[in-house]
Amino acid sequence: MDEIVRQALAKWPSVPHCYGWLALDARGAFRMRDEAAQYTNSPGDIIRHTALLAFIHRNYTHDERGAWFFQNGPQHVYVDLETTPFIARTDPAHQFVLHDGNVMSDIDHVCLTEKGELVLSNSQQIAMLDNRDLAQCLPLLKIQGKVVDDEQLMQWLALPTDDLSLSTLEGDMPVRWVRSDRLASSFGFIKRPEKT
Repeated sequence: MDEIVRQALAKWPSVPHCYGWLALDARGAFRMRDEAAQYTNSPGDIIRHTALLAFIHRNYTHDERGAWFFQNGPQHVYVDLETTPFIARTDPAHQFVLHDGNVMSDIDHVCLTEKGELVLSNSQQIAMLDNRDLAQCLPLLKIQGKVVDDEQLMQWLALPTDDLSLSTLEGDMPVRWVRSDRLASSFGFIKRPEKT
């Protein structure tokens, strides 16, 4: 957290929190959702300002409920999540990099949903792989040590009986099946935080 944010928290500890104005989409873009976007339930405008994005990334965290927000001075600006709190991309040097530019390492859980969405997690982060990068991960998926083909993967998604694994820098990780509508409850995060 930025020092200026810590100072603002100390100076104004009771500023009301903000809900519905910021979203993270499935491609890792933060979006500003003004009143019109909220009213029409549209995704909002992508934030492209480099300094603002860096500020959001540095101050992005979650509360004890599992609701993600960025600390904007003394105010929590809660984030509506299209999928998961982080979005991962493949990277030739580090294997997986998050939407904030940080490397995702120490992966300890890997899941696939019925829709073929790949989800990675470690003790600090839950990230869905950007669907544009899924094809690059297919050669890393194995059943009984052999790379799966498209047909085997489709069969596994329909009936996950065989042992599927993903080759990561940490070694081969077992892949478990999870329903896409249960991702938030399985990993303990809130997709659309509301006032408490």
